[in-house]
Amino acid sequence: MNLPNPDARQNAQKIQYIFKPDNLQKSEPNKYPLEQLKSEQMLLNIGPQHPSTHGVLRLEVITDGEIVVDVVPHLGYLHRCFEKHAEALPFNQIIPYVDRMDYVAAMNNEWAYVMGVERMLGIADQIPPRVEYIRVLVAELNRLASHFVALGTYGVDIGAFTPFLWMMRDREHILRLLEWTCGARMLYNYIWVGGLFYDLPLGFEERCWEFTQYLKPKLLESQQLLIENKIFVERTARVGVLPMDLAINYAVSGPMLRASGLAFDLRRVDGYSVYPELEFDIPIGKGEMGVLGDCWDRTWVRLLECFESVKIIEQCVKKLQNDHKRTRDFDPQALIPKKIRPQTMDFYVRAENPKGELGFFFRTDGRNDVPVRCKARSCCFVNLSVLPEISRGVMIADLVAIVGSLDLVMGEVDR
Repeated sequence: MNLPNPDARQNAQKIQYIFKPDNLQKSEPNKYPLEQLKSEQMLLNIGPQHPSTHGVLRLEVITDGEIVVDVVPHLGYLHRCFEKHAEALPFNQIIPYVDRMDYVAAMNNEWAYVMGVERMLGIADQIPPRVEYIRVLVAELNRLASHFVALGTYGVDIGAFTPFLWMMRDREHILRLLEWTCGARMLYNYIWVGGLFYDLPLGFEERCWEFTQYLKPKLLESQQLLIENKIFVERTARVGVLPMDLAINYAVSGPMLRASGLAFDLRRVDGYSVYPELEFDIPIGKGEMGVLGDCWDRTWVRLLECFESVKIIEQCVKKLQNDHKRTRDFDPQALIPKKIRPQTMDFYVRAENPKGELGFFFRTDGRNDVPVRCKARSCCFVNLSVLPEISRGVMIADLVAIVGSLDLVMGEVDR
């Protein structure tokens, strides 16, 4: 039997960690040192493990009683080195890493990335129409799933639990449809450079049509239960007002920008893929319940976008069943190149994700199938940057409502 060594125990006692008050400041510094706070002010940390931060986000909040004086977001708790990984992988092997940025809208992420690589290769105009309509179909299904998470979790932030259960119930139908296409519920790797992993399963179009008919009355029920609820309106109207000029100056995009009154949607502005052939409206905020650009407007715009996504899905299903129906000789992988080696260039591509403009900047040298640089322009990161401007002077409870209205996914913020 091995007896404990008394010398080893004494050495272990000598190297024990000695706590010093400034150790925390060195590892995660505050913007506001405690000695600089006024006597009536308090430093409050919300997060990084907190249900209202929608991920590992730390908010350094300076309060004067219940009033927020300033908010400082601290990032980096979910950093996964996506851009560094991209510098060591071929273009086609980066797609699974793109999925994991905004993991509740992975299909939209990989479509934006793939679209940029296809344009650099010069094959974007050669993609078969059926492939394009399938991409729009699965992307809009994923847009619905993302908005359902945003609306459901926002209801929980405000204190309404039933809408969350309803949204997760309907989102489950979407995840099962997407799992049917590629075998994965959240991280798909379905849209490939030059095509798709596989064609839609037999009967998929019919099931999608049935789902849209099921979903329309459910969206109306959610509108009545949550959006038009008197308590919800009082908690969100006139709170976190984001004026249009401030949103433009901070490069805010997506539903947050449209809720401030600007009808800017890249599906219309850039007209990529087959979106110019589809009919849909661009919902904008109008300040119906409070002030233009408040938390209620942002939630209202997301719900209206769900109705528009249903319209787009119905049009895609009709096209895939008639004009571009499946044939025996259709191969969704026909245009997929064996070697992806774009010419030397700097290239930027952007797409309208559920949360805003997701962009990718590529730098290639023309010699390798690995990008020299692949930088992701995160819409969540940019939208989060406006949080201090719209949170000063509100109460702490309203700060929770404002953070929830931003619809953040920290996997994309930190990348």
